[in-house]
Amino acid sequence: MDVLQEESIASKFKKGLAKTRNSFTTKINDLVAKYRTVDEDFFEELEEVLISADVGVNAVMEMIEELEMEVKRRNIKDTSQVKEVISEKLVELYYGEETEESIEELSQNPDGLTIYLFVGVNGVGKTTTIGKLAHQLKSDGKKVTLAAGDTFRAGAIDQLDEWGKRAGVNVIKHSEGSDPAAVIYDGIKSAKSKDADVLICDTAGRLQNKVNLMNELSKVKRVIEREVPGAPHEVLLVLDATTGQNAMSQAKTFSEATDVSGIVLTKLDGTAKGGIVLAIRNELQIPVKLVGLGEKVTDLETFDANAFVYGLFADMIEEQETEQEEL
Repeated sequence: MDVLQEESIASKFKKGLAKTRNSFTTKINDLVAKYRTVDEDFFEELEEVLISADVGVNAVMEMIEELEMEVKRRNIKDTSQVKEVISEKLVELYYGEETEESIEELSQNPDGLTIYLFVGVNGVGKTTTIGKLAHQLKSDGKKVTLAAGDTFRAGAIDQLDEWGKRAGVNVIKHSEGSDPAAVIYDGIKSAKSKDADVLICDTAGRLQNKVNLMNELSKVKRVIEREVPGAPHEVLLVLDATTGQNAMSQAKTFSEATDVSGIVLTKLDGTAKGGIVLAIRNELQIPVKLVGLGEKVTDLETFDANAFVYGLFADMIEEQETEQEEL
């Protein structure tokens, strides 16, 4: 069963990362065809390929340095053998010293209500992601309540309400312009009274005034911490993968405003710059917890760096397997 599950996750990442892979794989294959031996020029061009996939300059420098050392250690001369080392190093770059389990799973409260606080600018897919997560948790047998804390625009309240109906979960909402902290407070009270397992809180996504943003998020967090000690159990920042390095600057702003514990990367299937996953992890030390790999309600996946790297290198891996079988 586990093997089948792993295969389906790997195939989802393979399908979802098609745009990044087509760009990335083509460039690496061209590079390997161009250079028969591993030399300084090869590494210089590889550096450019990785940077163009938005892996991030610092992450790329670190990775190239480690690649050069590993190639020397293994005495690799042929460029085609470097592909395998690149995929190994990408996984290492993501996980660092931490265990896989500690990074991937969303934290839960073992003693009562679990609260997830969602933050992020408008238009990144925040409300849709909340709806998808609510649907998944409900499918797993959890009792879920949503709190429509983005009171800045009526559209966000209506959208979350619609997702609540679709997922069959309770939605707590006030009118447009209400105090977000008051909505979250009522959400907590309602979730507790209904004996809910999870409360998911939406928040406003405007970035025009960082001071207001910080104040609002701080107030919401204080209410949550006061009502449920130890909560929120995750502060999840939603970023749009198609914006590349712009997503990085948003991540920096929000991590200054609140203690972001995990990233949700949406629209990963719509970008050729999927390397942003590695850049965020490397530069901000914030793990990617969930990724959006398509439009369907089931296309929200727990992030798995091994499946991600497989998605980047699937064509190469399958090519190598076919060559080995033929031998």
